[in-house]
Amino acid sequence: MRGWGGRLRAAVAAAGGGPVAGGFWERFDFGGRDVASWFPGHMAKGLRQMRASLRRADCLIEVHDARIGAHIPLSGRNPMLQEALGIRPHVLVLNKMDLADPRRQPRVLEHLKQQGCSHVVFTDCQRDGNVKKIVPLVAKLVGNSPRYHRAESTEYSILVIGVPNVGKSSLINSLRRLHLKKGKATAVGGEPGITKAVLTRIQVCEKPLMYLVDTPGVLPPKLGDVETGMKLALCGAIRDHLVGEDIMADYLLYTLNKRQQFGYVRRYGLAEACDEIEPVLRRVALAQGRTQKVKVLTGTGNVNVTMLNYPAAAYEFLRDFRAGRLGRVTLD
Repeated sequence: MRGWGGRLRAAVAAAGGGPVAGGFWERFDFGGRDVASWFPGHMAKGLRQMRASLRRADCLIEVHDARIGAHIPLSGRNPMLQEALGIRPHVLVLNKMDLADPRRQPRVLEHLKQQGCSHVVFTDCQRDGNVKKIVPLVAKLVGNSPRYHRAESTEYSILVIGVPNVGKSSLINSLRRLHLKKGKATAVGGEPGITKAVLTRIQVCEKPLMYLVDTPGVLPPKLGDVETGMKLALCGAIRDHLVGEDIMADYLLYTLNKRQQFGYVRRYGLAEACDEIEPVLRRVALAQGRTQKVKVLTGTGNVNVTMLNYPAAAYEFLRDFRAGRLGRVTLD
């Protein structure tokens, strides 16, 4: 098991939410990691495909994870998409609002407003919450914008983009349930990479006649900093093995303590909040039965020893966060 140290301790008094053992780490040491290796090569092709599709679109719907909603959206970070977007209407959908801390919504909205995102909708596609606001908003924005390339057409063509695993396909299926009373048109999954290619148009509404085009999730080639990449990874936008489950679990614990979100204390039966990841993962492994048999060579022969499986426990810790079992947490 790796060493879990490297962060700088600050004597921070905790207030409410759960018992605390002393102060928490004030900063997190990422160990000089380079986020460039977290951008798979196939995503460059996806960006080129989206740029070509965007020229034929009337509006752009960008889907983001509400838990990291305060980060600058994909189109604002990526010059390729920003150039193609031009004067087209742009709607930012912050999905998975049921997993984010509702108390932080006003702050997120204010930050996005400062970044020029004036049309923001929080959604929960599992329960179709707020999804009904999207079609009227898109119709209004497209109706008030020029459509030089297809002014004679009465149908709306909408491109849906976003980083991996934020619920783009779930949003399309939710819109179809609401407006067409139909089921799934596109596959969904709990890990990045389910949508492999830019798909054909999918009808989501009859009046007005509206088609959405689902796209593969892509990350901007430059994430800006390691912490931004780590937050994306915690939300499932980057495959775990590219980052490392051990440091992701460590950073998650650091973030939960920093946000004074102590749901993990109750879930894993800890006596108090903990600043070190190893005791937490030990409790996770014991609670979930995550063990492994290791063959130990001794002077009298091979002996099978049962040991706690810390990598599997780290994965369970991440899964609990992603499913909302540690509470509603906003990472920004």
